[in-house]
Amino acid sequence: MQRGALLDAARTLLSEGGTEALTFPALAERTGLARSSVYEYFRSRAAVVQELCEVDFPVWAAEVSAAMERAADPEGKVEAYVREQLSLVGDRRHRAVVAISASELDSGAREKIRAAHGGLVAMIVEALGEMGHEEPRLAAMLLQGVVDAAVRRIELGAAEDPAAITEAAVSMALRGVRG
Repeated sequence: MQRGALLDAARTLLSEGGTEALTFPALAERTGLARSSVYEYFRSRAAVVQELCEVDFPVWAAEVSAAMERAADPEGKVEAYVREQLSLVGDRRHRAVVAISASELDSGAREKIRAAHGGLVAMIVEALGEMGHEEPRLAAMLLQGVVDAAVRRIELGAAEDPAAITEAAVSMALRGVRG
């Protein structure tokens, strides 16, 4: 339960203040634990970040997958893939993951995150193949680039409304995958 409370506090700190806000004193204060107790659960900030990614990314990916499964055709799957990822931008689990600086992680942790992200991209490959793409994996990577750009735009608090960014990303994605 304490580990879960620490992870929840870490999500809040990251989503509210970015990586600078994630400190062991802040975790201790948020959870009511002694600072030394936090070290019993995690050896470093990077360890907290790595566990957050390991816990939250699969949940996030499952939500994207479920949205895609509800779609009736490959184009609907593409639209669901884009919309669901962008709808998760406001979720504090997502904000926490976005706030994480990869430079704080060791190469093993970065590789785990890269692999998890690759699993997300792999979800859309089949739909793109069904749409007739000769290189559906490449198309999936480029499609994810559109999603990533929209995520950054929303996260930056751009002048455009997040709904407008989402609609533009969906439109670009669908036009792009139709060829």
